[in-house]
Amino acid sequence: MVLALQDHFVWDSWYVHDGDVWHGYYLKAPRSIGDPELRHFNVSYGHAISTDLTNWTDLGTTFKPSAGPAWDDYTTWTGSTVRGDDGLWHLYYTGSCKAEQGMKQRIGHATSTDMHNWTRVGEDGLILDLEGPNAHHYEADHTGQWHDRAMRDPWVMKDPEGEGWLMFFTARSSGIAEPNAGGNIGFATSPDGYDWTLEPPVFTGGFGQLEVPQVFAAGGQWYCLFCTAAEHFSKEQAEKTKPVTGNHYLIGDSPRGPWRIAPGFLDGDLPCRRYAARIVDTGDGLVILGFADRPDGSDFVGHVMDPQPVEITSDRLLKITPYLKAAE
Repeated sequence: MVLALQDHFVWDSWYVHDGDVWHGYYLKAPRSIGDPELRHFNVSYGHAISTDLTNWTDLGTTFKPSAGPAWDDYTTWTGSTVRGDDGLWHLYYTGSCKAEQGMKQRIGHATSTDMHNWTRVGEDGLILDLEGPNAHHYEADHTGQWHDRAMRDPWVMKDPEGEGWLMFFTARSSGIAEPNAGGNIGFATSPDGYDWTLEPPVFTGGFGQLEVPQVFAAGGQWYCLFCTAAEHFSKEQAEKTKPVTGNHYLIGDSPRGPWRIAPGFLDGDLPCRRYAARIVDTGDGLVILGFADRPDGSDFVGHVMDPQPVEITSDRLLKITPYLKAAE
């Protein structure tokens, strides 16, 4: 059984465990829009719960763009959810506005006591933009080299090496001639989860964009999962690995790096089978979940696929257990 809605496309998702219950948050858009490519600009968040990451109870819409005019009145894209030191649940999310035609992305913050009803922090929820002394490390303006001014998909976690919080996000570096070599994993820090400081990226290169980053430790090793497309491989990376679309990862010594691209490609195909994946520790092992894209090369599917086991090999690489068609 998959996380699917009859009347909505479902794509990027993220998960948090509270007691015995998994909470899944996901992007959705009504299938009535027709063209699934329009889903990005008809988006809201859904919320579902499960005890096994397979059988889901949908709780409906949990978050959506501001009524406007506002910095996030056009889209609310992928984010992450964590419990803060203050006991509240914190949602960090991507926003864009109609006034800029969605071309510039920024990062917002909302809180909740029940994991479903969210209140934007401060006047409008905006907490981080590509501004300040470290902005020169990023493509802080839309120069036309890429299709947008990227700053999205925040992944927030406690700092395992000290006090405070860390944020990783999808962005691009400045001053790189080859567009497909300019993707980066952006970085920010906070003492309390509320006030954030933009830092230099922790990794740049290999791909034009490294979407939906997820940083986690397993088996004594740090990993940064991301997704990318075949057409976004740099020339150097395409010489090392046949370009595919799907999910791959970086290997690091700590959350701050240094990071390197893992050999091969974890989970990719042409056409794309699964995208925007997350790796979740169930307590009994790691599993990967992502949305079904166009696995047979025709229509967009738009549901979250059932979890599939992930192994850590003896050389600390990630490996997905061969998929069983009957389990989908």
